[in-house]
Amino acid sequence: MLLHLCAWPEVEDRLKHSTGIVVPIGSTEQHGPNGLIGTDALCAEVVGRGVGEALDVLVAPTISVGMAQHHLGFAGSITLRPSTLIAVVRDTVQSLARHGFDRIFFVNGHGGNIATLGAAFAEVYADRSLHGPEEGSGRNSRALRCHLKNWFDGPAIKALSEELYGDAEGSHATPSEVSLTQFAFPESIKRAALTPEIAPKGPIHDSEDYRRRFPDGRIGSNPALASPEAGKRIYETAVDEVAADYRRFLDAE
Repeated sequence: MLLHLCAWPEVEDRLKHSTGIVVPIGSTEQHGPNGLIGTDALCAEVVGRGVGEALDVLVAPTISVGMAQHHLGFAGSITLRPSTLIAVVRDTVQSLARHGFDRIFFVNGHGGNIATLGAAFAEVYADRSLHGPEEGSGRNSRALRCHLKNWFDGPAIKALSEELYGDAEGSHATPSEVSLTQFAFPESIKRAALTPEIAPKGPIHDSEDYRRRFPDGRIGSNPALASPEAGKRIYETAVDEVAADYRRFLDAE
């Protein structure tokens, strides 16, 4: 069930039975000549909603702009500063916690968010440690927990990506993520000639450095190999794997 399609009494009633929620988070950034700019946010949203349907879990609106300053050399990319993203995640978590959610599970679609999300969780925990328990909650109330799950890095999804694409998977604008968007949004499939077929690999720093090293936006990948058929397999594998992680998170102390 999608939080933004609920009325508030429905949410209040659900909280009597479950205090977990899924929050998709991604990025709005270039994904090479044939990848959608919204790929990271769209993949996180599609997998997050799949988990919600599989487990009958509430799914929050997607945080679709992330930490992507290194992509700003490519038209259409949007970024938040790390400090801004920390504030967005912190306020999102504290808003949900205010209503009684205490297991907040982020499904992430962008590697550039990982460090900042860890810092945001630390800020949330620091707030609670410094301010003490909320009035009336008592020290024995269940502690707030946040968890980050990258949909793309579980063992099953990595094995499938290796089977499908091998060395052509790369690390950005990958055929796996492009396949997932092609499955979910077949009306928006893009085609482009890619030269070389497999992009070079290497480090990146700021946006000018990125554009100079990787002029078409790809890193180590060949997203021309993407297909909706592969995207369906990737979707099903990712949902199963992320749903299992969500169940473990709810069961953990």
